[in-house]
Amino acid sequence: MDFDPVLLARLQFAFTIAFHIIFPAFTIGLSAYIATLGVMWLATGEPRYQRIARFWTKIFAVSFGMGVVSGIVLSYELGTNWSRFSAAAGNIVGPLAGYEVMTAFFLEASFLAVMLFGGERVPRWLYVLSAVIVAAGTAISAFWILSANSWMHTPAGHEMRDGVAHPMDWFAIVFNPSFLYRLAHMLNASYLTAGFVVLAVGARYLIAGRHRDEAQTMLRMAVGLLAILAPLQLLLGDLHGLNTLAHQPIKIAAIEAHWDGSEPGDFHIFAWPDEKAETNRFAISIPRGASLILTHDPNGLFPGLKAVPARDRPPVPNVFFAFRIMLGIGFFMIAAALMGAWLWWRGALFTTHWYLRVMAQSWWIGFVAVVAGWVVTESGRQPWIVQDIMRTTEATSPVLPGAIAATLGLFVVVYGIVFSFGIYYINRLIANGLQVSAAEPQPQMGSPIAAASAARREALRGG
Repeated sequence: MDFDPVLLARLQFAFTIAFHIIFPAFTIGLSAYIATLGVMWLATGEPRYQRIARFWTKIFAVSFGMGVVSGIVLSYELGTNWSRFSAAAGNIVGPLAGYEVMTAFFLEASFLAVMLFGGERVPRWLYVLSAVIVAAGTAISAFWILSANSWMHTPAGHEMRDGVAHPMDWFAIVFNPSFLYRLAHMLNASYLTAGFVVLAVGARYLIAGRHRDEAQTMLRMAVGLLAILAPLQLLLGDLHGLNTLAHQPIKIAAIEAHWDGSEPGDFHIFAWPDEKAETNRFAISIPRGASLILTHDPNGLFPGLKAVPARDRPPVPNVFFAFRIMLGIGFFMIAAALMGAWLWWRGALFTTHWYLRVMAQSWWIGFVAVVAGWVVTESGRQPWIVQDIMRTTEATSPVLPGAIAATLGLFVVVYGIVFSFGIYYINRLIANGLQVSAAEPQPQMGSPIAAASAARREALRGG
């Protein structure tokens, strides 16, 4: 059987990065929550904030360790499967990745051990400061990674010489046209993801009648945050969409399954894009809805997929359906957050059992939205790996297809095992509850892997 090496390389990278991205998305938001709890503990002296912070720090340790392990593979894949991309864009992407290590990784590494193991060993202010610095480090890491990724979508500040990008203006490279929109949207998504996990765990404890004070605190903090950030995400997404229309109009055409740019675009609630016939089957649509959203004019026009040859179009069904998954989850988040805020205002947040039961089962929605958003963003850029500069088919390494297929199969098995054990240990930690003891043994190693191992041992011994 003949394998397409480009397709296999894309599948391998898609699988590994889709697995990896859920962990940074969670830990960015969770580290900010832990830092907030620490500041509140420092300001009020309330021990429940300390108990909640230490509980979530254990889960953070497992998630952070899994993120580190799964992320290492990506850098190797760039060298083994995407060497031509690295040769062409390495002058830009390489330094941006290096800045992430210098400014974020070293910062996190310096203070992560204090946050994870320093509870009873350092002054309270230093412990809280470490949590704040780790949270800042995760956000700085997102800054540089998203800057590099955004440059691939909207390249700027460079000069092409013999097929190689050379930096000319680093400010223009870092703050390329789509970067700030992408950064705001992704950071907010991370906080929403963590917020719904915290909300789910708090609801789970209330339903079970456990840790009532801490569970009520989790619910209040989560609902208060989500009631602001969930509607904000709709605004940020709209601004990001308008920016994408300006710089990547064909991606927007794929999102809307809009074929003919000479007519106003309908918003398709559901449809089956037929790429061969260049039309939509079984469409349930809001007439001129896409034009109203994108141009603020129901009669407004924007480019359709037919504006470019078929070889220059993204895979329309992938982008179309992934966007609607993300959008549907976004509206659910808004409804859940506003309902929670209304119940809180009515004094019924902790006693409305149907709401608590729904929220207790909604911990996963942020992760699905993040992966769906990644599919929209990255599939929507195809067939370009760097927009209008380098095609994906031109970026791969001369690696035998069988070798890529073998490693892809191995990654599926290994990642499946890692993910299963990680979810198992996190569930055990949640089931064990907020069992904090000053006498519990403290690990001596200050690495993320050691922290994850310590959390694993605690989960297995029941706290």
